[in-house]
Amino acid sequence: MLQRNLLFLILAPVGLLAAKRPNIIFIFSDDHAANAVSAYGSRLQDVAPTPNIDRIGREGIRFDNCFVTNALCGPCRAVIQTGKHSHLNGFLENHHVFNGDQQTFPKLLQKSGYQTAVIGKWHLGSDPQGFDHWNVLPGQGTYYKPEFRTPEGKEPGKVGSYVTDVVTEKSIDWLNTGRNKDKPFMLMVQHKAPHRFWLPPIKYLKEYSEKIYPEPDNMLDDYQGRRSAAHMQDMTLRLSMDLAVDNKMVPYRMDHMTPGQQKTWLEHFVKIRKKLLKAKPRGDELVRWKYQRYMADYLACIRAMDDSIGRLLDHMTETGLDKNTVVIYSSDQGFFLGEHGWFDKRFMYEESMRTPLLARWPGVIKPGSVSMEMVSNLDFAQTFLDIAGIGIPNDMQGLSLKPILEGRSPKNWRDAVYYHYYCYPEYHAVRRHDGVRTERYKLIHYYDLQEWELFDLKKDPHEMRSLHFSDGHKKVMDKLKEQLASLRKQYQVTEAPPLRTGKTLFPPLKEFGTFLIEN
Repeated sequence: MLQRNLLFLILAPVGLLAAKRPNIIFIFSDDHAANAVSAYGSRLQDVAPTPNIDRIGREGIRFDNCFVTNALCGPCRAVIQTGKHSHLNGFLENHHVFNGDQQTFPKLLQKSGYQTAVIGKWHLGSDPQGFDHWNVLPGQGTYYKPEFRTPEGKEPGKVGSYVTDVVTEKSIDWLNTGRNKDKPFMLMVQHKAPHRFWLPPIKYLKEYSEKIYPEPDNMLDDYQGRRSAAHMQDMTLRLSMDLAVDNKMVPYRMDHMTPGQQKTWLEHFVKIRKKLLKAKPRGDELVRWKYQRYMADYLACIRAMDDSIGRLLDHMTETGLDKNTVVIYSSDQGFFLGEHGWFDKRFMYEESMRTPLLARWPGVIKPGSVSMEMVSNLDFAQTFLDIAGIGIPNDMQGLSLKPILEGRSPKNWRDAVYYHYYCYPEYHAVRRHDGVRTERYKLIHYYDLQEWELFDLKKDPHEMRSLHFSDGHKKVMDKLKEQLASLRKQYQVTEAPPLRTGKTLFPPLKEFGTFLIEN
């Protein structure tokens, strides 16, 4: 297969390759929970719809069971670049530096005649490789007046700009003037939103602060029925979400705003702060107040991103690019939106491990399709290569989704996914663990604690009661342990690095905790 593809590339004219092989636009966000995509029908679908992301699924396919291998920003991105689990690509934790010298899918696309570009959040520590064009945020980047890194050096932020708009503008500019129009292309449009600290655009502050957001049923979870890790974490709305910084009750990160933006921002939050000080909520009521503030900012960031995706889709239609371009939308992982009383990700629980995935390919994907197959971000690199007609290297560990996109039901598709989170001690104090998820069950092993959790996802979809202690589930437990061992062998899982000692690598910001509700 690989030899045939290479022969075709050698003999075929460049213009023919461009005409025959589809372009690929991969739109990628940060910390976007599937529960915040209205196409998935969550509790937030009416109060905070995402019509443009939904459009991709409506005109193509929605994957309802897409999972990540390691729910953390950098590791997820490294998995996508390489098609390999974290332990093989070498990027296990956010403080690591990605080895760009290794095999990646953009390098393989380049070699086959594709033009490649990445614009937006990179977050892998090293310079991008395998891209004809790259223009990326330094580190996490900033929401307002964002700077960018290029091969030529740092590009200063534009006064008054907002990161989501800038990423989209740069992407459209590259489509218009930056690419070689005789070549097929792969463009990665990588948004910062909706990553913490959720700074919305000024235009949506008021609208989203006036909405009332439905609460998850388990927001006041007391973690009974779970093992130690659920009790030991530091990611609750109650204690970990900071009134000063997360809920913006003190001025924070306003240095990149214009004087006009600062004025509107301060006026908006001064009003909210006055109401808070007057009401003085405590206990569960304060948790509920924090949740409403969190959702207002998080979902307003998503609104701006959804707008920008609509702008990109419209541009494709206006220029005719839509006809031969595959558009894929996903996020680096899921996110807790108050479920279990949490925010952030990291755990193997559903809200964190599950990620949105929607794709559109005119003439190939049947509009309105829905896939229930168990797919993973481990599959993305192989899928990109397969769409481009390139042979997939044997050392990549995922599966191409192209047959599913084409409406076929692949034989012997996976019946389980493997997960491994390595990062402790660090923010949010989630203990290291790995595990297996099948269609019905999930087994999690907190190996430093020598503890197991077992969930029946059919009877307990919100993972409220572990069955690890249940005699009636011993056979299920034993079978899943065997399956986990088999997956570890299949994926060549190596022993986890020695557990770090001491405090988190990333101490809390000095601004944390600087606002208190008066007695």
